[in-house]
Amino acid sequence: MVREATSAGRLFSRVRVVSFPLTDYTRFAMWVAGYTREAGDDIRYLARDQVDAVECPRHDFWLFDSHKLVMMNFDEDDRFVEAEVVDEPSVIVEHNYWRDAVRHHAMTPDEFVAKYEQRNVQSR
Repeated sequence: MVREATSAGRLFSRVRVVSFPLTDYTRFAMWVAGYTREAGDDIRYLARDQVDAVECPRHDFWLFDSHKLVMMNFDEDDRFVEAEVVDEPSVIVEHNYWRDAVRHHAMTPDEFVAKYEQRNVQSR
């Protein structure tokens, strides 16, 4: 799907905010991301402790074509509960700003691994 969409000129770009120690799921997602990157998905990473410097929210969200916002809701144990479509224009504009600000500070997978490899090894 990603390869077909990027071949048609669509952009797939996202930033994953990650916590340490990396969970098994995060490590799995990073492994899977290698395949979607090959198909044209531009995935960047940002350590959770850097999010405060960007002054963006801590909730997870997806933006589609910069005009469709989907909030990802999790419970207190960080388990996914639901995806909520938000159509309020001012909220969508705000999330576009946050996406761009976080992307500016995020790292490519190679940069992220090089910077944090030792930190993750020490936290295991």
